[in-house]
Amino acid sequence: MSCWKYWPKIEEIAEKLEEYGVDSLNDLNTLDDVNLNEITILLDEIEVIAHDEEIDFDSAKHILDNVRMNKALKLIRKFYLYIGARLETENAMDIIQSKDPYQTLDTFHFYERYEGLLINESKLAKFSKDKTFVFIGSGPLPLTLILFREVIAKLGLSAGIKIVVGDETKLKDLDYDIVMVAAFAIPKDKVFANVWETVDINTPVLVRTYSGMRAILYAPLTDKDIRGFHKEVMLLPIGNTNNTSVLLRKVV
Repeated sequence: MSCWKYWPKIEEIAEKLEEYGVDSLNDLNTLDDVNLNEITILLDEIEVIAHDEEIDFDSAKHILDNVRMNKALKLIRKFYLYIGARLETENAMDIIQSKDPYQTLDTFHFYERYEGLLINESKLAKFSKDKTFVFIGSGPLPLTLILFREVIAKLGLSAGIKIVVGDETKLKDLDYDIVMVAAFAIPKDKVFANVWETVDINTPVLVRTYSGMRAILYAPLTDKDIRGFHKEVMLLPIGNTNNTSVLLRKVV
């Protein structure tokens, strides 16, 4: 199916974001006072486009590579990062204050999608209780780390999860079996260069990226980003999951 039908809608969404005060320069503080349910509706409109399975990769590129669409895509991708962080933060606060934290965790907007994502990733790397999993890029802001510590304690998971403050260079000080690099870990060329320096050729390196129409949400990983790694397997998203999962291996 042609992607052209979405051009007006993408531009309309970008115009709505501009009405909220979003532009390519500010840090989206203009959205902090807007009701979360109101802007979540806008996220839903974006994801209707992103999840259209009838649009193939070649058709999607007509939007993703188009100069006219460039400004709109920048605003949409910026908004996607903002609302993801806000949903996560608000759910974290709710968990901390909840009498039933696991039930509260289940209400997280993206919870089921993470389940689908992990189903994919478990096919790429053999997870087990005896393996140590390092996740790079869970969040660089001190607020995120503070909230993670409190949430982990509230859920009773502190014995199995350790938060390391730092960046990917901390890998050299850790023992691990599997490495995952988050979709939002940046700058990607630096992150993967440092991971390459540390891991061996047998270590599974999982990465999350965006493909097809889902790339309107966030810029996809490029071959330049992952120089020194071989793409061994790639699994496309399941259902409403947004991330494509890729298994990398270091090459020398």
